[in-house]
Order: sequence, then structure tokens, then C-alpha cells
Amino acid sequence: MENTQKAELFERMPIPKAVLTLSIPTVLSSLVMVLYNLADTYFVGMLQDPIQNSAVTLAAPVLLAFNAVNNLFGVGSSSMMSRALGAKDYDTVRRSSAFGFYCALICGVLFSIFTTLFRAPLLVLLGADADTTRATLEYMRWTVTCGAAPAILNVVMAYLVRSEGATLHASIGTMSGCALNIVLDPIFILPWGLNMGAAGAGLATFLSNCVACFYFFVLLFVRRGKTFVCLQPAMARPRRELVHGVFGVGIPASIQNLLNVTGMTVLNNFTAVFGPDAIAAMGISYKINMIPMYIALGMSQGLMPMVSYNYGSGNCERLKKSVIFTEKITLAFSVAVSAGYFFGSSALIGMFMKTEAVVAYGSRFLRRMCIAQPFLCLDFLAVGVFQACGLGQYALLFAILRKIILEIPALYLLNYLDPLYGLASAQTVAEVVLAIAAVAILIYLFRRMSREGTPLKPQAGKK
Repeated sequence: MENTQKAELFERMPIPKAVLTLSIPTVLSSLVMVLYNLADTYFVGMLQDPIQNSAVTLAAPVLLAFNAVNNLFGVGSSSMMSRALGAKDYDTVRRSSAFGFYCALICGVLFSIFTTLFRAPLLVLLGADADTTRATLEYMRWTVTCGAAPAILNVVMAYLVRSEGATLHASIGTMSGCALNIVLDPIFILPWGLNMGAAGAGLATFLSNCVACFYFFVLLFVRRGKTFVCLQPAMARPRRELVHGVFGVGIPASIQNLLNVTGMTVLNNFTAVFGPDAIAAMGISYKINMIPMYIALGMSQGLMPMVSYNYGSGNCERLKKSVIFTEKITLAFSVAVSAGYFFGSSALIGMFMKTEAVVAYGSRFLRRMCIAQPFLCLDFLAVGVFQACGLGQYALLFAILRKIILEIPALYLLNYLDPLYGLASAQTVAEVVLAIAAVAILIYLFRRMSREGTPLKPQAGKK
């Protein structure tokens, strides 16, 4: 995309068209990613073995921990890049992308090494027992020991490409890996194929992430000279303004995901007490509930380059209108999907496993989880705005509120008041409070921007 095209998209295109141009590819990518996450659960569920399905659920916090690195260097670098684009500081754009890429690569390798060396205590922490340890370890061998680096890099590179408005290319890269995973899952998992069970799901995930990385490397090679994304090692040298800009957004985003891992680990440990059927049901319900959640997240991520660019250029009115438009369409969608989930929960759970106990548990879990969706979309949008504007302190505040202050204590309290089933209501309790806070803080920020421009605007770095 040439500079004039970037300016047209971010500065002059009608807001509905610009938001949808940026967000639709990201939402489609998110949908494919949800299908890819569901594919593991669906095809492993076809084995009708709760232990194999439990392995995928128990390993989920480790895979979710990848997002801590993704957000540290993906969200942090892409926010810095888009703000620098708005300020016409193209050297900072290139340096931010190189810094984010190589830091993500190093962290991915270290992640693999440490999780492999300490796998025994890690499995205990995740809630695995004598029945589920072997299957969980086999699944993690491919997804973590071999797969941490490609899993992290393909997401970080998608963020870097998306930061300059190339959301279609970012989505194609992500979707190519996800589509391959969906194709490979039944071949590797089911008895008529390689009959690897949960391990086969892990191998399919590893190969698909490698393919996604390959796509981005080829894309950047073909578009060299036409993109500001730079992978030259010399450009990755840290500078004070660069590190501050990336980490100021990335660290709060990373902490948010680490707290999500903590919350999921606590949830799995509570659920594990009730046996493999309950674990499998909780995992299936959670992944079904991820569909509208990922769509809301896709809208938020698609909007971020628009918000960052206009924050960097000082166009507060366009920034505000873009956020309000996105909020309206995301909220309407979330309400509709939540209603469908509430009344169709049993049928949805039954699509993945026919075991009577799993369906009974899962339908009740899903009815409670889906109520959080309309509130969750407001929360995601607000955090996306904070990250895009470089206001990492607000994103960090929300992360602490969500998990430490609200959700994790709610897990303990609700499980005591309503054993097992109360666990599925903890997220809703947290999101209702956060949605109120999100609306209040966004109104405050918009009013302040209207009066003073962008008073909290960080320095994009010097040319």
C-alpha cells in the first residue's frame, strides 16, 4: 500500500467504509482462528474420550500464555508503528517493526526451552492428574516444545503488517495457517488417519503455524520497498524512545494475558475436582463462547490502526466517530449471538460430544457464559482504544480489575455458593463492572480530547 493510499484510508475515506475495510478482514481472520481452535476440540471430541479432550483443555493456559508475548511485541510495536505513521516518522515505523520481530523470536525460543525443562511441575500446576498427564504432555510436545516460536511469530507479524493498514494481507496469513490446521486435524487425530489423538491435534497446529510464518516472510520479501515493516537485524537495535513506546503499550497488554492465563488455570483446577467429563464440558463451552468473543476482538484489533493513526495526527473527531460506529455494530451482534447461545446451548454442546454428562454440564456452563458477551465487547473496544493511543496505564488498570479484583475472587466465591456451575458465571460478574468502567473512561477521554486535542499524546520518537 503506497503512502497516498494509507492517507486516503486513515484520513479521508468515509468512516463506516474505513472501519469495515480495516475490520472485516480481521474479523474473518478471527472467525477462522475460532474454527481452528474449535477444530481441535471437535475432532478430538469425535474420539468420545474425555481424557483426550481434557488434554486440550488443560494445555489451553500454556497456549494462551503465548499471547503475553504476542501482545508485548505485537500490540506494542504495531501501536508504536501506527502512531509514528500518523506523525510521518517513518524511521521509527521501521525500527519498531524490527525490534518487535526479533524480540518475539527470542522470547518464543526461550518459552520452548523453559516449558520443556519444567514440564513436570507445569503439568501439576495445570491440573493434570494420573489419567490426563500423558495425553496433555503429548499435545504440548508439538504445540509448545516445537511450536512456541512459529505460533508467536505468525501472530506478531500479522500485527506488524496490519499496523500500516494492510489488514487483508494480515488476515490471509493468519487464515492460511488456520485453514491448513482444520484440514490436517482429522487426518492426524482420527482412527482412519494417523490415530494420534490429542497429539495429532498438536502436530497439526505446529505445521499450520509454520505455514503462516512462511506466508508472511514471502509477503514481506515480495513487498520490499512498498512496506514499512522491516526485518533487518541492524534496525532492531533498542533505543530509549523506541523501547519506552513499545513497552508502554506492550507490557500492560502482556500482563493482561498473563492474568488471563492465571484465571484459566484457577478455573481448570476448580473444574478438575469434578472429573474429566466436567473438564471436557468446560473446555467445549469456553471454545464455543470464543466465537462472538473473537469477533468482538477482531473488530477492536481492526480498528486499532485507525485510532493510532488519527491519535498520532491529532484528528480527535475522526477517532471518536470511528470508535462509536464500531461500538454500535459490535454490541448489536453480541446481543443477538448471546440470545442464540442461551436458547440453543444443548444442541451446540452436542455437536462436539454426545456423552450425556458432558452435554448436561456444558449446556448449563454455556448459558451462564454467554450472558457476558455484550459487556465483553465494550471492554475489548475500550482496551483496544487505550492500546492504540499508547495509554497503557488504562489497559493495565482493566487487566488488574478483570482478573485480580473481580474474576478470580468471583471464581472462589461462586464455586463456594454454587459448586462447579458458579464457575461459569465469574466472567459475567467481572465484565458487567468493566463495561460500566469502559464507557465512563471513554467518555472522559473523548471529552478531554475535544477540549485539548490529544493531551496524553506520547512522543513517537525522533527522526
